[in-house]
Amino acid sequence: MYSTCPGHYCGKMLINGSFDGECGVCPRGEKTNMQKICEKCTESPELYDWLYLGFMAMLPLVLHWFFIEWYSGKKSSSALFQHITALFECSAAAMVTLLVNDPVGLLSIRSCRVQMLSDWYTMLYNPSPDYITTLHCTQEAVFPLYTIVLIYYAFCLMFMMLLRPLLVKKIACGLGKSDRFKSIYAALYFFPILTVLQAVGGGLLYYAFPYIILVLSLVTLAVYMSASEIQSFKNLAAKKKRLVVLFSHWLLHAYGIISISRLDKLEQDLPLLALVPGPALFYLLTARFTEPSRILSEGGNGH
Repeated sequence: MYSTCPGHYCGKMLINGSFDGECGVCPRGEKTNMQKICEKCTESPELYDWLYLGFMAMLPLVLHWFFIEWYSGKKSSSALFQHITALFECSAAAMVTLLVNDPVGLLSIRSCRVQMLSDWYTMLYNPSPDYITTLHCTQEAVFPLYTIVLIYYAFCLMFMMLLRPLLVKKIACGLGKSDRFKSIYAALYFFPILTVLQAVGGGLLYYAFPYIILVLSLVTLAVYMSASEIQSFKNLAAKKKRLVVLFSHWLLHAYGIISISRLDKLEQDLPLLALVPGPALFYLLTARFTEPSRILSEGGNGH
């Protein structure tokens, strides 16, 4: 005889071949099956799940690098060391996060497969069988994709507070006392924002992040090349920093394309990566025709 629990996320625990107690929330790491029985999730995350976790892990790192570059100044020699430190902090946080999650001590995780958007917001689907009493079955149906990101952010913040102030105090000699720690102060602002973003919009980000990556990487690349007045391949290769920025954006383009295609069919999806240099090449080939001064001068001459 099967359990007949109401709602999509309420179930019973099966112990020694019999149902245990009344319908309710399943323990963490378990999810109801078709028969409304709590079942332990033993599958490994899919490629798309790993790509989502990679996206959420990249957000604090990219923000760290942006604010370090913003506040370091052009003549500061400390920016490179701070970039490396930020990379180490996020990498260490990712390793520790994987180690403390189930299975503990291994660089792997088990997960419950995401079936639909409502799996991220089970608190909105607590059933009321008699329209009076609400049966609370809020759980992490997407285990561990929801909480693992929050744990990762906590470790990132911890490692930053342990390592960065000492490093900045010793090597940031080119900056004033008030400017040395501004990149750290910025992190104290954006970490709470990222936490709220994951807590409230995690499900939406799960389905939208490939398109967010593509759009933002295209926009930021165009803005950077315009602000740096890069209008030819010669201007682009004049500084190593510009090439680093370009290749970084190309990696983001590829990441977004892979996330959208999920590489379900390699023979069809891999050729899409040839589109990665397209936006930069298009910009370089057309920038000279859209230069504002040229357009104004031609307009003044009546052309």
